[in-house]
Amino acid sequence: MITLFGGGWPWQAPAAHLEDRIVAVVNNELIMLSEMKKEIEPEEERIQKRYKGEERQRRLKLAEYTALTRMIERKLQLQAARSKGVEVSDQEVRQAIEEMKRQGEQIDAANPESVKNVREQLTLLKVVDREVRSGIMVAESEMRRYYQEHMDRFALPEEYTLSQILIRSRGPDDVGDARAKAKQVLEALKAGEKFEDLALRYSDGINAARGGRLGLVRQGELLPPIERALSAAQVGDITDAIETSEGFHIIRVDEKKPRQFRPFEEVKAEIQSLVFQQKSEDVYQVWIAELKNKAYIDVKF
Repeated sequence: MITLFGGGWPWQAPAAHLEDRIVAVVNNELIMLSEMKKEIEPEEERIQKRYKGEERQRRLKLAEYTALTRMIERKLQLQAARSKGVEVSDQEVRQAIEEMKRQGEQIDAANPESVKNVREQLTLLKVVDREVRSGIMVAESEMRRYYQEHMDRFALPEEYTLSQILIRSRGPDDVGDARAKAKQVLEALKAGEKFEDLALRYSDGINAARGGRLGLVRQGELLPPIERALSAAQVGDITDAIETSEGFHIIRVDEKKPRQFRPFEEVKAEIQSLVFQQKSEDVYQVWIAELKNKAYIDVKF
């Protein structure tokens, strides 16, 4: 059962004049205003620096309720852990602190509050593993369905065989001349002149002597404006002049390999992890909802 009370507390009030009070009751435990202020402090600081006026107040209020919801859910999970007999030993806490230090985190092992926070995090991991993740299985059929429905995720870079005529500008004052030269080349192509002959005659690219042939290139290896121009191009198409930092490119698509995908067996373990995470989140949300439905929650905020 959840009961709500309106209100809130003034964000601009000086800390010295802010009296502590209860903001929520979760079964037989309290959440105090001071605890919520501590929870929200980093986010409040970020919002205060980044936003002003009504937008700042709106975001502060949203952050306030988000933090309180998170704290209520954490209380419920820790209560569930106690009722299920989930415990974390002192040795587990010490090992976790040492691992956090190895990963560069600043944590004071002599600070009781820091130790308490680590113990709570380990407890949350344990109870979620027990109540949520332990019962989740991922079937072969689910993995294959995910693969079919998310083929783009497993696509290999497209491959092209290209030819190019590159018209370089000699400097900022020469851009207009280079553009005019590229336009002249395009008109010659439209008139039926051979791409290879024009590349040999006009291209400033290092492949001009080979008729402008670039050979095989993969998606991601080209400059972004060229990638965009080629996205819908078909074999035999010749692009308009594409301006980049290197000059003006006229590209011909000589070959475009059919789109290929990583085989299912190669990505099976990756898919299993993705589906497991997805199912875990779904089951977790159901579990949290059940904890809330069974709990007495009185929000005085």
